[in-house]
Amino acid sequence: MADFTYELGSDGVAVITWDVPGKSMNVMSLEGFALLDGFIDKALADTEVKGVVITSGKKDFAGGMDLNVIAKMKEDAGDAPAKGLYEGVMRMHAVLRKIERAGMDPKTLKGGKPIAAALPGTALGIGLELPLSTHRIFAADNPKAKIGLPEIMVGIFPGAGGTTRLVRKMGAMVAAPFLLEGKLSDPKKAKAAGIIDEVVEDPLAAARAWVLSARDADLVKPWDAKGYKMPGGAPYHPAGFMTFVSASAMVHGKTMGVYPAAKALLSAVYEGALVPFDQALSIEARWFTNVLMNPSSGAMIRSLFINKEALEKGANRPRVGDETVKKVGILGAGMMGAGIAYVSANAGIEVVLIDASQDAAERGKAYSAGILDKGISRKKVTEEKKAEVLGRITATTDYDALQGCDLIVEAVFEDPTVKAEVTQRAEAVIPTDAIFATNTSTLPITSLAKASARPAQFIGIHFFSPVDKMLLVEIIKGRETGDRAVAKALDFVRQIRKTPIVVNDARFFYANRCIIPYINEGIRMVAEGVSPVLIENAAKLVGMPLGPLQLVDETSIDLGVKIAKATRAAMGDAYPDGAVDEVIFWMADQGRLGKKADAGFYSYENGKRAGLWDGLAAQYPEAESQPELHEIQHRLLMAQVLEAVRAFEEGVLTDIREGDVGAILGWGFAPWSGGPFSWLDILGAARAVEICDALEAAHGARFKAPDLLRDIAAKGDGFYARFGGGEAARAA
Repeated sequence: MADFTYELGSDGVAVITWDVPGKSMNVMSLEGFALLDGFIDKALADTEVKGVVITSGKKDFAGGMDLNVIAKMKEDAGDAPAKGLYEGVMRMHAVLRKIERAGMDPKTLKGGKPIAAALPGTALGIGLELPLSTHRIFAADNPKAKIGLPEIMVGIFPGAGGTTRLVRKMGAMVAAPFLLEGKLSDPKKAKAAGIIDEVVEDPLAAARAWVLSARDADLVKPWDAKGYKMPGGAPYHPAGFMTFVSASAMVHGKTMGVYPAAKALLSAVYEGALVPFDQALSIEARWFTNVLMNPSSGAMIRSLFINKEALEKGANRPRVGDETVKKVGILGAGMMGAGIAYVSANAGIEVVLIDASQDAAERGKAYSAGILDKGISRKKVTEEKKAEVLGRITATTDYDALQGCDLIVEAVFEDPTVKAEVTQRAEAVIPTDAIFATNTSTLPITSLAKASARPAQFIGIHFFSPVDKMLLVEIIKGRETGDRAVAKALDFVRQIRKTPIVVNDARFFYANRCIIPYINEGIRMVAEGVSPVLIENAAKLVGMPLGPLQLVDETSIDLGVKIAKATRAAMGDAYPDGAVDEVIFWMADQGRLGKKADAGFYSYENGKRAGLWDGLAAQYPEAESQPELHEIQHRLLMAQVLEAVRAFEEGVLTDIREGDVGAILGWGFAPWSGGPFSWLDILGAARAVEICDALEAAHGARFKAPDLLRDIAAKGDGFYARFGGGEAARAA
C-alpha cells in the first residue's frame, strides 16, 4: 500500500487520499512527497479532471513531517549537508507551489484547476502547510481536532512554506502566536483566526462541491494578485516597522537569544516580506537550513521528538504482557493525590480516592471539579464530560473500596512510618497480584518496600507538581522490584498521557539529584557575595526557565531546610553543603519561606514577585568584584550536568535518552540544548573537562570531571555516539 492514493470520480473531481499504512497518524516522508507530486501532475495533465481534493483516509489529516527525513537529507548530501538540505526543502516548495498555481497561466492567472483540502481532524506542521498551498481549506466540525504549526516547540520552524504563507495571509503580528509560540486551535477558532476557510459537517463533500463551482479568481492567492499588500504592513510601512521592532524585542525577551529557531523564523519573515513570494520561499528555505544545521535544533528534535516518542512507546518496557490499569486506588487526597486522581479519571480509569477523613477525600475530588470547571469556562470541556470524569472518582475513607484495584498509588506525607502504615492497610484488601506504587520525591524505594509483603510488586512513581500540567513521571525501581511492576507503571503513565523515565533507586533518584545542586549552587554564590541579580539573569540567559533563587522560592525554603537536615543526617561528615545551609536556615529563621509565605529570596505583593528582597544584601553583602557571566553559567550548568553523568555512571540512570528527556520535561533544563548529555556533545567532552578542571581548582571537588566524561574526552567520542541506542554505561 502507498502513502497516497488517487481516484477520479464520475463528476471529474480527483480525490487524492493520504493514508500512510501501519500508522495511526499520517506523517510525510520523501517517498510520500514524490507520490503526491506525481498525482498532482497526473491531475493537471488529465483533461477529464475538473479539480482536485486532497484528504485523509484516517480520522485526522496529518501529524506533520517524519523528522527522520531531515537526517536522511543530510546523509544523502554527503560532504555538503547544508546544500543537500536546502535543495531538499526547495523540492518540497516546488511541489506545494505547483499545487498553489495549479496549472494556471503565469501572466493571466487563468486556466488553473481548483485544488481544495478536506481535513477530517487534526492537521499539524506539514499537515497544515500542505492545505495552506491549496485554494480552499475545509475542516470537519470536530472540537477535538488541533490545527497549527507547532514546529517551534521542537527547535525548528515551519519550513515548507508555512511561515511565508501564514504571514502573507494574516500579517506578521496576527501570525506571531501561531508561528513563534506554536499555538494550536480547534477548527472553529482556526477559521475565526483566518487560518482555514470553512468548518463543515462533511469536509470532503463540501470541498468536492466547491471545486466544481470554483472560478479562475477563486484560485489566485492574494500574494500572486497584482497590487498585493501585506496585512498589517511590510517592514518599511509605518505600521509594519513597529510590528517588526516589537516582534524582535518579544522574541529576544522570551528566548534570551539561546533558541536559534525563533530568531531564524523572524529573519525569514522580515527578509521574505521585502521580496516577491517565490524569492521569499527561497529565503525561508535558507533560514530553515541554517536552523537544521545548528546542533541545538538537532538535539531538540532528538530529545523532544524522537527520544520522547520512543520512551512513550515503551522503549525500555520489560517484555511482559499487557498491564493496562483498569482501577486505581489512590491513598492520600492532598494536592498530589488529588492531581493523580484527576489525570487518572480523565484518562478513563476508575479511581478510588482515600483519605483519613471524608471531608479531606471530598476536597481531593473537588480538585478535579475545579480543573474541569476551568475547562468549561474556556469551552474546552462540556458539562457531560465533567460528570463523566467525576463519576469515575469514588472519594472515601473505606479501605475495603480498594478491592478490585490492580494498581495502588500511595501519596501520603513524606514520612516512612505513615507510608508503611497505609501500605499494610491497603495490602490487606487489594488483590494479591496488584501493584503498589509509592509517590515520593526523596525517600528510598527499597527502604519503603520493607513495609510490603510483596516487594517484587512495589515500585516508586514520582509525579511532579502540579500533576495535571507536568509532563514527566519518574518511575523508580527498588532493589527487589520485578518486571511486571515496571510494566504496570509504564502502562499507567502512558494511559494518563505522560512521559515516563525509569531509574534505579538511589538518594534523590534522578531529577532531584540534578536540580538540588543547581539550587544549592545559586545559594552558595549568594553566600560568596555574588549579586543575586547576576545569578538569576545568568541562569535565564543560558536557557533555564527559572533562576535558582526563584526556583527555591517556588518549591519553598522550608522544604529545602527539611531536605538539608535529612541529607546531613544520612551523610554525616561527607555532607558537602554546609555553606548552603547557612543561608537557607537563616532565611527560614527570618520567616522567609518562599512564595507560599509571600517572603523569600524575592519580595512579593499579593502573591506576585516584586523583585529580589533587599534585606538579602544586608546579611550577604555583594562583593566589589563580581565573576564573569560565563563562569556563573558554567557553575550553574555543570552543577546539574555532572550529577546526570554520575547518575548514569553509577547505573541509577540506565539510558541517556531518559536523562535528556527527563531533564527537559522534569525541571526545564535548558531545552535549547536537548538535555545534559546532548549539551556535553554540543560542547565537546574535551572542552567540558577543561571547564570542570578550572571550576574544580576554583570551587572544589564537586566540579571534578567524572571518569566517564574523561574517557569520552580522551577517545574523542560523544555520549550519543557511544550510548545513543539506549546502552547502559556499565556496558561500555
